[in-house]
Amino acid sequence: MELRDYITVLRKGWAFIVVMVLVGVGAAAAYSLVKTPDYSASAQVFVSTQTSGSVADLAQGNTFTQQRVKTYASLVTTPIVLLPVISSLGLNITAEELAESITASAPLDTTLIQIDAVSDDPVRAADIANATSQSLTNAVEQIESTGDSGGSQVKLTRVQEAQVPVSPVSPNVPLNIALGFLVGLGIGIGIAVLRHVLDNRVRNEADVERISSAPVVGGIAFDPKAQSRPLIVQADPRSPRAESFRTLRTNLQFLDLGGRARTFVMTSSVQSEGKSTTVANLAIALDSAGAKVIVIDADLRRPKLGQYMGLDDAAGLTDLLIGRAELSDVAQPWGRGQLHVLPAGQIPPNPSELLGSRAMSDLIRELEMRFDYVLFDAPPLLPVTDAAILSKSASGAIVVVSAGKTHKNQLAGAVSALESVGAPIAGFVMTMMPTKGPDAYGYGRYGGAYGYGIDDDGDTKAEKKERIRVGSAARKAAK
Repeated sequence: MELRDYITVLRKGWAFIVVMVLVGVGAAAAYSLVKTPDYSASAQVFVSTQTSGSVADLAQGNTFTQQRVKTYASLVTTPIVLLPVISSLGLNITAEELAESITASAPLDTTLIQIDAVSDDPVRAADIANATSQSLTNAVEQIESTGDSGGSQVKLTRVQEAQVPVSPVSPNVPLNIALGFLVGLGIGIGIAVLRHVLDNRVRNEADVERISSAPVVGGIAFDPKAQSRPLIVQADPRSPRAESFRTLRTNLQFLDLGGRARTFVMTSSVQSEGKSTTVANLAIALDSAGAKVIVIDADLRRPKLGQYMGLDDAAGLTDLLIGRAELSDVAQPWGRGQLHVLPAGQIPPNPSELLGSRAMSDLIRELEMRFDYVLFDAPPLLPVTDAAILSKSASGAIVVVSAGKTHKNQLAGAVSALESVGAPIAGFVMTMMPTKGPDAYGYGRYGGAYGYGIDDDGDTKAEKKERIRVGSAARKAAK
């Protein structure tokens, strides 16, 4: 992943990350509130060695004492020291349990032993620290007793008596909240990155570019009312989604095809990615720009173009390919411009053979001479081979990719299906693109910021409803 990928992940998952941070901080705060406070008290013991007083003896005694200090610090948590403490304080615990609340340390290059005792009772913490230091003194004197006199050459003296602590050492509320914040932030970012890595759906242009070098020629803005108004360019020409189709039209006009005719096969990886509505709206947009366009329903399995355009499917492409009708008989004008629509006609038993026939090739050549743009609405690439066969005879295939729905392996399979037959890919069109956020594309990315959308044009609700009604009436009149 590159830096921009991480930035995209943070932008897309910021809400989840914030939730995890709040959960972490809340958990840390709750833990701090319910945890019983612990108090810590410290006592210090000084270790000395009896010598004759000469310089050499003092040096040797000091070295001996420093070596012994670590040993004496280790003795603090042993039963020989702790059992007398339990007895003197009347504690109802074992030496092992008491050892868990006591720590002893020896600062480097010193002959001091610091004994820390922790308890939920501040008075008890101080009593345990003091009793332990006294018990250690007695234990060392007993262990180190040598010679005939039975005296010990090592002497332990308590130089700091433990005081009753005023404030608890645990829980440390600021530290716990800071740790909760960091843990929540780390978990949130980690899960967001993991979701991004494991996400197998195509969501933006970068995902398409990783699969194919063909350009993304357009991105269609998401419209929650798309099913109720499929021909958005005609019904609501000022909407962001309609402007997306005009942007696609412009990109196709400047697409370098190496001098070939502008014959495009609109297809997709799987069904329900919006290819039929895309080709219909693109045809209307090209027609509104003055181009002579014919759009053909080449989906001879589940034709939908005629339904969207409001035309009868009784006769169409099938009748033309089998020689039962002429082009002028089945190609129907649509609207007031130069747009013609060729429905699918009757569903044949052999769609692939018809689309790959010589008659189909001859029809394409004839259409290219009579129209500026020839657009085919073809079936999806993965279920059947119709689109791949048809694309080989056209200038190129335009693959529709539904953002957030199409899987990367599905798109890769569709690209492979076209490449396997030598069909050129003119580009990709991403549909259902969000108009805001890190995955927004093209016009929809800027519409909200500059106020070009229908909701930002300053019209009243009544005016907007009237404009939509007029658009619907115009579409019905065109039928």
